[in-house]
Amino acid sequence: MKDFDWILHRAQELKGPHLEPFMPRIEREEDLAQRDGAFYLSLLGLRIFRAGLKHSVVNDKWPMFERVFKGFKPAYVASLSDEALEQHMLQPGLIKHWGKMKALRTNAAWIMELEREQGGFGSYIANWPVTDIVGLWLDMKKKGAQLGGRSAPAALRMAGKDTFMLSEDVMVQLRAQGVVHKIDDNKAKRDLLAIQAAFNQWHEQSGLPMSHISRMLSFT
Repeated sequence: MKDFDWILHRAQELKGPHLEPFMPRIEREEDLAQRDGAFYLSLLGLRIFRAGLKHSVVNDKWPMFERVFKGFKPAYVASLSDEALEQHMLQPGLIKHWGKMKALRTNAAWIMELEREQGGFGSYIANWPVTDIVGLWLDMKKKGAQLGGRSAPAALRMAGKDTFMLSEDVMVQLRAQGVVHKIDDNKAKRDLLAIQAAFNQWHEQSGLPMSHISRMLSFT
């Protein structure tokens, strides 16, 4: 496996010496923790509905989702019966997907549980160490709804939590460097841990955020 200097120099060869404008935004832990459950429920919902659809289409419809779901207040969404969810789904301008609608309710209940136990979803993600970010992905997949695959890391990136992303460009380089070996080696927990170990090494070598290393790696 190549060290971080190779990643940096190769990215600069291809994108130019100034990489800062390309780097993802990272929020401070205290800012992540201060945002309320409605913010995070809306963000998770936006990511879930974007999956498999053109993002701009979902973005255009999201203000209507915000109105119909009362600003995504977790207590309101968690209280909706199947019949009420069905009525919401029939509202003009919404994306009619029953599984994703139910995921909103499941995630609302989960966020309320986190508010009682850990001070909220923001504290939950803020306090999770980046050196075990795949552990956070797996925990979100287990305890939330429709957060498997790339949805958990994408939602975290949207929120501003430092996380690497396993885009196809990143996976091409991880395979080339022998971190993983097969096309689908980002799916098994064993392979995710191997990828985490590689990013931890580059993180230690560079002192840079995981998301910046990930973006640089995608450029190579």
